Amino acid sequence: MHYIVRLFPEITIKSTPVRKRFTRQVRDNLAKQLRRLDDSIEVRRDWEKIDIWLADGSQHLREQVETVLGTTPGVAKFSRVRSYPLVDFDEMLARLLPLWQGRLAGKTFCVRVRRTGDHDFSSMAVERFLGAGLMALGEAAGVRLKNPDLVVAVEIRDAEYHLVEQTLPGLGGFPLGSQGGALSLISGGFDSTVASYLTIKRGLLTHFCFFNLGGRAHELGVKEAAYYLWQKYGSSHRVKFVTVPFDGVVAEILTRVSDAYMGVVLKRMMYRAASRVAEGLELDALVTGESVAQVASQTLVNLRVIDEVTDLLTLRPLSVMDKGDIIDISRAIGTEAIAAAMPEYCGVISVRPTTRAKRDRVVAAEERFDMAVLDRAVAARVEENIDCLEMDSAASTGVETYTLPLPDAVILDIRHPDEVQHRALRAGSAAVVAIPFFELAKAAAGLDPQRTYLLYCERGVMSRLHAELLRDQGYTNIGVYRPGS
Repeated sequence: MHYIVRLFPEITIKSTPVRKRFTRQVRDNLAKQLRRLDDSIEVRRDWEKIDIWLADGSQHLREQVETVLGTTPGVAKFSRVRSYPLVDFDEMLARLLPLWQGRLAGKTFCVRVRRTGDHDFSSMAVERFLGAGLMALGEAAGVRLKNPDLVVAVEIRDAEYHLVEQTLPGLGGFPLGSQGGALSLISGGFDSTVASYLTIKRGLLTHFCFFNLGGRAHELGVKEAAYYLWQKYGSSHRVKFVTVPFDGVVAEILTRVSDAYMGVVLKRMMYRAASRVAEGLELDALVTGESVAQVASQTLVNLRVIDEVTDLLTLRPLSVMDKGDIIDISRAIGTEAIAAAMPEYCGVISVRPTTRAKRDRVVAAEERFDMAVLDRAVAARVEENIDCLEMDSAASTGVETYTLPLPDAVILDIRHPDEVQHRALRAGSAAVVAIPFFELAKAAAGLDPQRTYLLYCERGVMSRLHAELLRDQGYTNIGVYRPGS
């Protein structure tokens, strides 16, 4: 099986050294992810494209390979092709007819030939010959050179040619790792998850910083959101998930700061803490999901006052986006359901927040704040590699891992629905029920206390975390299913 990958157009217009570097980075990122599926997959690059070659008998990997190609930053589009040595036009048409015979019925079409190398014929000559041959089938509605229903794509490169079966869209953007690193202040809601996705797509190594105001359940929910984003769009590189306990900071604000200024002061404390975390990780910028005027703390006046506490660049990808557009992106990237289930803790701070904070009043309010509380919060932060979030925690709470299903146990597949659709779990005769992780807390109340339930996810990270949380809530019939571990 063969794929041809085209680069994002903004890469192709870069200077020669930059284009080479970006192309090499896309290739390396794809190779790292694809070889997790099968280490025999070949990834080659040249000036115009990247070629992906799978060994014969790898058809079962098609969906997984196409998922990687469609979610890796830097890829504009990719085509699944059939490659053959160049003989003559008749042989080419004979191979083309079976691919398109049933697809052209009642449709207009045109043939587009992309040719590289020295040949004694032109691209247009090939287009005319193949177009006439397809029309002779008598099923197509006709040839239309502008805006046809279907485009029959053929690529000729030197002594071989490629018949394009299907072309699919890529993610676009720049290759991950090409633009430095940033720290995203993530709460798990619509805004912060979309902002994080956009910076990943633009090529930034996006680490995650979570300020815990809502306890263990809230922390788990945000880890789910961050892990999902990383696994789907950024798993070519390892990043950090940093948890900063902020309940003490909130308590200090509630005690020391007037109601109108609580929200602004809280954001300033978060920015101070995040800046110290980012500098410790040698990151260049902060990322937030703030959108102008969406809430009181996000007016231009308040954002300016908040920005004063850090010298780091603050990126706000959503700054001028409407909420509806943000939710649309969230739905498209698969985080809508996760965000909808996430409680919003920052919004409970102020009852009557100011929209035009006075800098002198903010400074005066902070003079009453004990900064040692903030220092302790930053010192107590927990930094974890996102690909192994608390992997050892399950053992300490008595959650057992099983490599084979227990008799009469039910396996709960808690992966995101997209993952379930692409790679259905097969566990022999064991019962498998799909319950997405963002619905598990609600569904747990309906579980049969007389049965054993084994949680499953792709890497065993979220299944362990959820099993631990359910154990803490009194569910003793919960384990983890980890085949092949």
